[in-house]
Amino acid sequence: MPIEISPEQQLSRAEIEQAINSGVERYFNDCRARVPAFIRRHFQYPGAIATNRVALGWDTLRAPVNLLWAPMYALASVLKALTRKRKGLGWLYRAAALVPAGFTTRVQQHISDLILIELLNDGKEGQLLESYLVDALEALYARHTCEATDHRQFIRTIEPLVADALSQYRVTRTASADITNSISCTVLGAFAFQKFTPGGIGLGVVLASIVAKTLAARDFIFGEAAGNWYYGWFPPEPSWTITAAVMLAVLSALAAFAALSGMIFDPLQASIGMHKRRLHKLLDHLERDVNRSTQSSFRPKDQFVARILDAFDLIRTGLL
Repeated sequence: MPIEISPEQQLSRAEIEQAINSGVERYFNDCRARVPAFIRRHFQYPGAIATNRVALGWDTLRAPVNLLWAPMYALASVLKALTRKRKGLGWLYRAAALVPAGFTTRVQQHISDLILIELLNDGKEGQLLESYLVDALEALYARHTCEATDHRQFIRTIEPLVADALSQYRVTRTASADITNSISCTVLGAFAFQKFTPGGIGLGVVLASIVAKTLAARDFIFGEAAGNWYYGWFPPEPSWTITAAVMLAVLSALAAFAALSGMIFDPLQASIGMHKRRLHKLLDHLERDVNRSTQSSFRPKDQFVARILDAFDLIRTGLL
């Protein structure tokens, strides 16, 4: 623990650390108790509408960039994990650490602020954890006559842990939107085109084929009706120009949809317990990091699930 003890103090380091651990445990137990109410307020109706309404505006432009950038950030995260303690590869770890997660959308920042203010600090100003530590240490000091230790040094140590954990939580919003897009494309392809389209690229390929067939039938020498019949049996191969243009349009539409999809999928995730598990995991990792004074260990797997779905989409369409 980063608590300095002066020689004249009568308390042992073990007693102080035990008091601190007790305060930390009480604090995070109270945070967990606030999770259900937090989810009801912000991820279920009508709160989910207010939470995601802030996406209207520039987020519809930031979201497409984030979705396109997400594979690069996921790759950087893998490189960081593989090179963290490897000798001679420190330069690669530092380079990967410089890769940003993308633009912080208004929704991401709004939810991050809500977690910090309502979940971690119970709507109070300052660090609520500090008051828990003060209470635990004062109870200990009341049984001894000694000078109190500087608990603020401990608070300064954990502030970067909280900031990094909230940053990782924001990344899960982009990953969740990407997963939502993959599911939406699969459902749309199955019902509208009777095709298996596990992502935006697969859906784009199907739509490009339809566009190519429509254009070819329109220019068929024996008329459009005969062209539809002929190309129904011998479908034309769409050009790269058509394929690229349709894919760009599909991915842009999906990204715009992703910016506002939380209004639909946040209540769904709340009902099946995804938000609860994610927030509990955030608190569990924070508590462990605070007790051990280690660097942040909160690394949600959502972004890697999203990248696996993207890879499957590319393999399915023959682009990988």
